[in-house]
Amino acid sequence: MVRVSFREQVLHAREEAILASVNRLLAEKGFDAMTVDEVAADVGIAKASLYKHFASKEDLAAAAMVRVLDLALEKIESLRADALATPLDQLKEVARWTLQVQLAGEMPSLPAQNSALRAALAGHAVYLDRLMQVSEQLGTWITAAQAAGSLNAALPPEIVLYTLFARACDPVLALLKAGGAHSDAQIIELLLSTCFDGLRARR
Repeated sequence: MVRVSFREQVLHAREEAILASVNRLLAEKGFDAMTVDEVAADVGIAKASLYKHFASKEDLAAAAMVRVLDLALEKIESLRADALATPLDQLKEVARWTLQVQLAGEMPSLPAQNSALRAALAGHAVYLDRLMQVSEQLGTWITAAQAAGSLNAALPPEIVLYTLFARACDPVLALLKAGGAHSDAQIIELLLSTCFDGLRARR
């Protein structure tokens, strides 16, 4: 067992606090409106200390995106271990988890087409690797669900994949939450229904 020094523990805890703050600010404001000064103030550290961990605003946001993808991979791995779950069940659970993270205010807003973050992510090897891992596993479940007749086989698998990814930034969720007519659990079930009923195989 490798011993982690106290200093390394402190640095790791600080990085986790930084990324949690970045995730929340990205969810609230998006990349363009978020500032490094806000992150430093939110965590309670000097801006210079923050730059010891992350060299730029783009690096901060990319690390936050990687963190969310790592959590998604952990969720996916736990679902893969459930031998009784069907591919459709597994896809629904991933979508449910995504909505729960978004409701908790911890899902970074996806970058716009012309965003500097999008350009930075396009060259970020770790982010691209994690995104590929998530996409490949979801793609495996999508094609299996289509083969089993539980998802519409006429839809190209990548369309289904993009539809699931879109749940991570679904504006309907925030509108329903602000309306106050439904509980968080009800909102999640309503959005899962509108998503998966639309993707269901036609008899």
